[in-house]
Amino acid sequence: MFGISSLGWVHTLGSLPAIPAAAYMFALHGRIVPRSPAGIVYFVSMLIGAATVFLVAHQPVSNVIGALTLLLLLIGYAVGRLPIPDRATRYVETIALSLTAFLLMLPTVTEILRRVPDGHPFVTDLKSPLLLGAQGSILAALVIGLTVQIVFLRRQGRTAG
Repeated sequence: MFGISSLGWVHTLGSLPAIPAAAYMFALHGRIVPRSPAGIVYFVSMLIGAATVFLVAHQPVSNVIGALTLLLLLIGYAVGRLPIPDRATRYVETIALSLTAFLLMLPTVTEILRRVPDGHPFVTDLKSPLLLGAQGSILAALVIGLTVQIVFLRRQGRTAG
């Protein structure tokens, strides 16, 4: 179904819980919160998805996205355990983990549009206006979202200080 191998299904279904976990945290906290139950679900799901992309992807850019996602994920979850000021930790966590959500959604939307409906996908060309518009919308959401998050963190820092 949808031209996905068994390993591809492990990749897809393993990373799928990261989407609602991220949406929940963005709605509730305005950012991905690593040390929360939803943050743990996000981490495990993203780890599965990013690690298995090397086994299922056919395009070189997929390996770059997978490696960058793993790097940002590890940075976002590890920075809170390092002896650096809490304010800096929040910025690094927020930016790194928001970028992982972007790197999750970009190939997710691309693959959905290229595979659904089964046998007659919405998009057959990577230069399709529909695909480019969807990808551009995700990029715009990242830029706007990061801007709002940074402004919020800055204001939060001023009221705490």
